[in-house]
Order: sequence, then C-alpha cells, then structure tokens
Amino acid sequence: MMTAAMSRRAQELAAQGEAFVTATVVRVERPTSAKAGDVALVLGDGTIEGFAGGACAEHSVRAYALKAIQSGEAVLLRILPFDEEVATEADPAGEEVASEDGSVTVQNPCLSGGAIEVFLEPVLPAPRVLVVGETPIAGAVLRIGPGLGLDVVGVDGGALDPRPDDLALVVAAHGQDELHALRRGLESGMPYVGLVASSKRGAGVIGELRGDGVSKELVERIDVPAGIDIGARTPAEIALSILAKIIAVRRDQRSVTAVDPICGMTVAAVASTPSVQHDGETVYFCCEGCKAEFEEQHEHAVAE
Repeated sequence: MMTAAMSRRAQELAAQGEAFVTATVVRVERPTSAKAGDVALVLGDGTIEGFAGGACAEHSVRAYALKAIQSGEAVLLRILPFDEEVATEADPAGEEVASEDGSVTVQNPCLSGGAIEVFLEPVLPAPRVLVVGETPIAGAVLRIGPGLGLDVVGVDGGALDPRPDDLALVVAAHGQDELHALRRGLESGMPYVGLVASSKRGAGVIGELRGDGVSKELVERIDVPAGIDIGARTPAEIALSILAKIIAVRRDQRSVTAVDPICGMTVAAVASTPSVQHDGETVYFCCEGCKAEFEEQHEHAVAE
C-alpha cells in the first residue's frame, strides 16, 4: 500500500505539475522480490521512487510507465519470465507477447522465475499552451482550449519565457512582438509553434527571422498559416483548427522505449538508461553488461 511519505510525494509532484505514474503491484507468483501492495512512483525522466519489483522487473515497469504518460491511459502490466516456446514469430525476442485494451503482457528475458502484475496509473498535468496576442483568434483559443484538457495561458510576447515542458505556442498578435516570441518558442524546443498569418505574410516573418540569424531548420518548424486546413473562416473555427493541430502534435510524440539489441528487452529511451551512439543513432540497453557486449561486438564502430 502507499505509505504516507509516498502519498505526500505524489501530492508534491501533482502540485508542481509534474507527470508521473503510480505503479502498484497487484499480484505476484513466487519467486519474486515484490509483494502485492508494493507501490512506486515513476517520473517523466524514468526515475523510480519506491519499489515495484526487482531490477529486472523495473526495466519493464519504467518502459511501460513512460508509455502510459505518453498515452495518458492506465494499463495493467503483466511481467512473465522468458519462455522461448511462447515467443511469437513477430517478436522473436519474446518481449511483448499479448496486448489488449487496458493490459499488456511481456516476457522479461532477465526475469528468473515467478511473475508479477503491476497497475500503472498516469497522473498528468494539463499540457500548457502559450498564446501571444489580444486578437479575436487568440481569444477563441483561450476560450476553447481548456475544454480540450489544455492549460491555455495568455502571455506577453515581448517577455516570453517558455518552460521545458510547454507543449505549444500560438502567436496571433498581428505583428506585435511576433519575432521575439517565435524565436523564443523555437529555441526552447517547444513541440508546436504556430503563427496566425497568411502564407505571404508568414513568408515575410520567416525571412526576418532568418535575417536575424535563426537557422533554417528552426524556422521550418513554424506552422504558418497555423492550424489544419478545414476551410475555417471565423475566429472560433480558426482556433479549432489550431487546437486540432496541437492535439495531433501532442499525440504524435517520439517513442519513449527502445529494444536492447543484445537481450531483446524493452527499455526506457531516457538519459538514465545505458546507451551508446552507433551509426548515427542512440542504442539503449537494460544494463552495463549488455552495453559492454554490444561494444565488444562493434568495437570499431561505436562512438561514446
């Protein structure tokens, strides 16, 4: 069961607007170090606070907890020991062997006997969308956005200071403070940056940003005219098209998991997971042992 200290920590994370998953062990089959009622919190960076199974089970708990944060949906995770007889042809490594609404079953190549079931419940803050401008379109985005589960905030474009977890920036200011706001949004790495403008004026704004030294790769990320083309005409319709695009971007985030090429385990693709750079890509591993074996196999190609 969740201890008082763990409950306080969960409340603290929620108050800070941090995304996390409550991982509760609901069933075990011996031998396993976990017991029913064990609870852990899995943070957005993959950090696990508490206990929801030993080191091997934690890899699967971390990976699927991050998937739950990405999808926003709770899932019952069943972790079984690896059995070659039931490894599927589509998944010869034997990691994920069954999936249905609300549950997923995995075979953990690292697990030695026993089984464990963990309920993963994400606790997510409303994604923050920044809106620059006092135009009718900006006002419509501010009105409609909260009904879509978004934290929509009107901000001063000239003093824009995005947070690392901000989802989107909508600039609908008809020229006022546009350049500074767009530049700050792009440089912060915000997943979506949209400019409410015609294609002709948008090209002019992009040209000014390029003239100010903003790279081609960054300015190409600006969505202009902002939103999905639905033939929108009124401010509310245009706002709807912009919010639809933001939701699409939100649901299309990069994968948060990877497969260890040595043992076949699904692991979290986060900074704390052992990894190497190989052929221009990041390869992730369940442990330093698998990483060392991969490096030995590719000793002339791996660059730290």
